[in-house]
Amino acid sequence: MENFFGIMKSEFLYRETFRNLKEFNRKLEEYMDYYNHLRIKSTLGKKSPVEYRLHTQRMNQKVGVQ
Repeated sequence: MENFFGIMKSEFLYRETFRNLKEFNRKLEEYMDYYNHLRIKSTLGKKSPVEYRLHTQRMNQKVGVQ
């Protein structure tokens, strides 16, 4: 979890400026969508977090793990 916050700060928070809280929230939602759906992580087999989670669920279903 600490690693995520470090990445978020360096990729998002320190690179952006925000006019107000509404703009901050909108940009944060956009970043979270990018991070979860588009950002490829080598530690996750070159998959995004969502792709990795879905792949893992499918593999567990094949072997009968719940």
